[in-house]
Formats: sequence, structure tokens, C-alpha cells
Amino acid sequence: RKVGVDLQQKVHEDMLENFDLYPSKRIWGLNRPDKNIDHRRVPNLRIFFERFGHALEITRHAKDYLPGDLVTWMLPKNLPHIGIVIDKKSDDGKRPLIAHNIGKGPKINDILFDYQITGHYRYTGE
Repeated sequence: RKVGVDLQQKVHEDMLENFDLYPSKRIWGLNRPDKNIDHRRVPNLRIFFERFGHALEITRHAKDYLPGDLVTWMLPKNLPHIGIVIDKKSDDGKRPLIAHNIGKGPKINDILFDYQITGHYRYTGE
């Protein structure tokens, strides 16, 4: 919302119309959208960004990841995660930093290539 996009609303509206395209039933056994949590679930966000953003090639080249890009990973124990590429660089200047929240509040870290990348998206909110 702070960047002018109500992602919660947009994900919920699309899931109301296209629930079967999302993995909520398969993964969580749900029969309808849940506006309170759906926008926080990385598998749902991946579908949303594939539908309304641009799915970009996953590479190991830092230059391919621009500020504002969204990156998804699979963490250990099959935990999906998402972060936003920001306009600051790692201490060595080689990688963009990532803003993310792994459950302990928002953090900015040098984690772009620390885990298996499962998605790379560009979304403008349009």
C-alpha cells in the first residue's frame, strides 16, 4: 500500500474470480479465498505475479535483478519466501540487497543468491 498498490485487495479480487488457478485448495485444502491471508502466501503471489506482472528469467547474474523486482525462493524445509530487490548494494558492491520479512519483522539483507530462486517478477501494479 505504501507504494500505491493494495496487493491484498488485488490478490483477493483475482482469487474471487479465478480461485481454481491458485494453489489454495491443493496446498491448504481451502474452498474459497481468504482475504486475510491469501496475499501473504508465496504460492498465491507467484500465480498473481505470473498473471499480472512479468515473469523474468531466473539467473545467477546480479545485474538482471533491478530495484522493485520481486524474487521468490524455496528455503530449507520447503518454506517458500519472497523479497523485493532494493536500490542498495551488498558490502562488496556485487549484489542488490533484498527487503523481506521472514517472520521477525522487515529486514534488509544480502540474500539474493543464498537460496534456490523459484521466481523472478516485475510488477507495476497496473
